[in-house]
Amino acid sequence: MCLIKPKHDNSIKEKRTKMNIVVLAGGLSTERDVSFKTGSMVAKALKENGHKVILLDVFMGYSDREEDLTGIFDRADEISVQVSDIPTEAPDLAKVKASRKDQSPCFFGPNVIKMCQMADIVFMALHGENGENGKIQAAFDLFGVKYTGSDYLSSAIAMNKETSKQFFLANGIPTPKGISMTRATRQDDITKLDLTLPCVVKPCCGGSSIGVTIVRDAAEFKAALDDAFKWENELVIEEFVQGREFSVGVIEGKALPIIEIAPKEGFYDYKNKYKAGSTVETCPAELPEQVTKDMQHYAEEVARVIGLDTYSRSDFLLNDKNEMFCLEANTLPGMTPTSLLPQEAAVIGMSFNQLCEHLIDISLKKYEV
Repeated sequence: MCLIKPKHDNSIKEKRTKMNIVVLAGGLSTERDVSFKTGSMVAKALKENGHKVILLDVFMGYSDREEDLTGIFDRADEISVQVSDIPTEAPDLAKVKASRKDQSPCFFGPNVIKMCQMADIVFMALHGENGENGKIQAAFDLFGVKYTGSDYLSSAIAMNKETSKQFFLANGIPTPKGISMTRATRQDDITKLDLTLPCVVKPCCGGSSIGVTIVRDAAEFKAALDDAFKWENELVIEEFVQGREFSVGVIEGKALPIIEIAPKEGFYDYKNKYKAGSTVETCPAELPEQVTKDMQHYAEEVARVIGLDTYSRSDFLLNDKNEMFCLEANTLPGMTPTSLLPQEAAVIGMSFNQLCEHLIDISLKKYEV
């Protein structure tokens, strides 16, 4: 079903003139640390491909003083963010905010916009709020900055789980039944809601399973709401589907091989996603042929109806009756060699370095006249 043709590594440098690339990471989302890991791996690959690459924190920026940025890409290694391993806990964003020298109310750190305008393209290595909700994409459109991935509107739709769920339902894409809840409409008594137990409580626009709780009895419901509302003002609460977990990458409308995600304990939460050895990942997933075709079809449909025309990744659950349910679409999937999308691409013979280059190629098509 996949029609993507991998390139040969030794042709990458020959094909394209060296570019100046900003790999944008960090920010103020709960996935800040994860973003740095993606950014560092992408930056390394692009440098190996022959480009001049700066790994930049979108919130902290570069330098707190005015200076001439001429030739900044010749000093890429010197000024790039240095990245360590992903912590097992989500970042303390209040401390991150307090640590910025200029304490400006502007989300973009010093020199970020100018450096991005100087780049041939910005590789979006951001995850979560702002990075995936379309706001930065919209700003870049106005500033004339080229970037990888989907546009601002499709990013915004995909990021909001309630909105994307409505798109799924309207287009025949199976998804768990559920409701949305805001602080203003909060109801702690689950018996007064159109819900059955067990259910899943999660932030509407969050990622990496932060703030997600599986509620198995009514007594746990209030605590689950308390936890989720720490992160956002709107929640999605949906039926719990007991089953196997899968993810399907889509590049330019074509599905990659399916990957199965099997946590050794619990569900695929923040710890299991980023702690080495906590999850068994199998690609291609061992599924009946028809189930494989159906899941890939629905992943392609998700990309089509939301407008994710470059690359994305959709997550699914499959119950013991082989009924599948789409949970969400990710517009900027994790990008390390062991992340889900690169593992899927590897099955069709596309190396990590090739994948990074390919994502730039297809993103640049948006800007061709």
